Amino acid sequence: MAKSSASMANIYTLDGKVPLGKSVPFGLQHVLAMFVANIAPIMIVTSTCGLSPQETASLIQTAMIIAGIGTLVQLFAVWKIGAKLPIVMGISFTFVSIFCYVGAQWGYEAIIGAVIVGGIVEGLLGFFAKYWRKIISPIVAACVVTAIGFSLLSVGANSFAGGSGAADFGSAQNWILGTITLVSCIVFNIFAKGNLKQLAVLFGLVVGYIIALCMNKVDLSALQDVSIIALPKILPYKPVFNLSAIISVIMIFLVSATETIGDTSAMTSTVLGREATDEEISGSLACDGFVSSFSALFGCMPITSFSQNVGLLAMTKVINRFTIATGAGIMIIAGVFPAVGAVLATLPEAVLGGCTIMMFGNIVISGLQMIGACGYTQRNITIAALSLSVGLGFTQVPDMFAIFPDIIRTIFAENCVAVVFLAAIILNLVIPKDKNV
Repeated sequence: MAKSSASMANIYTLDGKVPLGKSVPFGLQHVLAMFVANIAPIMIVTSTCGLSPQETASLIQTAMIIAGIGTLVQLFAVWKIGAKLPIVMGISFTFVSIFCYVGAQWGYEAIIGAVIVGGIVEGLLGFFAKYWRKIISPIVAACVVTAIGFSLLSVGANSFAGGSGAADFGSAQNWILGTITLVSCIVFNIFAKGNLKQLAVLFGLVVGYIIALCMNKVDLSALQDVSIIALPKILPYKPVFNLSAIISVIMIFLVSATETIGDTSAMTSTVLGREATDEEISGSLACDGFVSSFSALFGCMPITSFSQNVGLLAMTKVINRFTIATGAGIMIIAGVFPAVGAVLATLPEAVLGGCTIMMFGNIVISGLQMIGACGYTQRNITIAALSLSVGLGFTQVPDMFAIFPDIIRTIFAENCVAVVFLAAIILNLVIPKDKNV
């Protein structure tokens, strides 16, 4: 009995043996906390790029497998790739805005080519993390996260209304579906206890899907001829290496690196009670980058650390690597069964919008909380106010970039995250740190 208690106590330590039966529920909790956020970016981007429901289903399946593999690499590391920390990986929302633009301009193949190159750049950058950390201060990361949240609000609104280009865009049925889904998320979040609050978005998705079935708004064509077991195909899309797309996506990979530094630092600070080491930051960034390039080889989008799972770690204090690894195993197993991806691919855009609009709002609030945590010195206020006003303001008037070359317009004209990122870095380097200005 004492031995069993000791084993269970190990769930609160980084290493140590935990019985499989005891670790699975905690691992499953991490999967459920990030489940919707892991598939939503794919559904949004593939819809914009005009991919078929069957292709979307296949990519969702691949995403679950890649997220599981990426999580295992972060947990246990391969050479210098991986932080050896309980970091859960998943498909990143950070890239959604730029991918919707790149996909509409040059097609999904250009996204794949850009991710292959951008992932390698971030992976190599990870090996020089100690220098990168000096440039990316907490206030820069906070501004970037806030900008990401704001940039995604219009994406969520488009989905809420039925998806860009939909014949019934803005119809009463889509308004009803989106509203019911959103209200379900809110009600669950209000009345759920403790860790169950993490499942509010998943609950809203289920309720919205059931209502959509009753309204005959679910297209079940993707379920036809679904095989029982299947593995991802390598290079299902031939990469197109478009220079403008590559530079644009590399810029957002740098933004993603900023987020990863923040997530890794937040996790070690709140859960382990110490600062993240250079080796941990380096391994975390290398995993982000190289596994993202690996993901693109199978036609999938980049992966990164998931902030909501960092929050879950802080709440539960369950940091055992083996326990988190069971969650990664569940993701990989789920990805092997195509029926899972096929069912998720039938999710109506309005239901997805009802879920994601709440998630995107939370990203905005998280960014604002990060700004607050940095302290309201005049220096931080200046960096945040100016970078956000320039980034969010200028990109709402893209014609003002008309005097610049095409490649500059492609990267910055409608990409507020890239503008905020660049402005925040410049201001952070220029404004003296030893003066309250």
